[in-house]
Amino acid sequence: MDKKFCRNLKNVRKSVYMTQKQVAAQLHVIESCYANWEQGRTEPNIGMLRKLGTILNVSIDELINGDTGYFDNVIQ
Repeated sequence: MDKKFCRNLKNVRKSVYMTQKQVAAQLHVIESCYANWEQGRTEPNIGMLRKLGTILNVSIDELINGDTGYFDNVIQ
């Protein structure tokens, strides 16, 4: 799994003040499934990427590539 994607996913989730549990609930997956994506253990499929983009209000490209630096300023 691409570490950049994992970092971007976590940072954008935090930037919209959501917990892993809240995102997982909106995706209809268990929390550990979502947590595994942030930790790079597993990858979401394209359908889940689309849903993540909608829920987190971000493009799939930004989640995957995140080259704009937008997420770098999120407080860890």
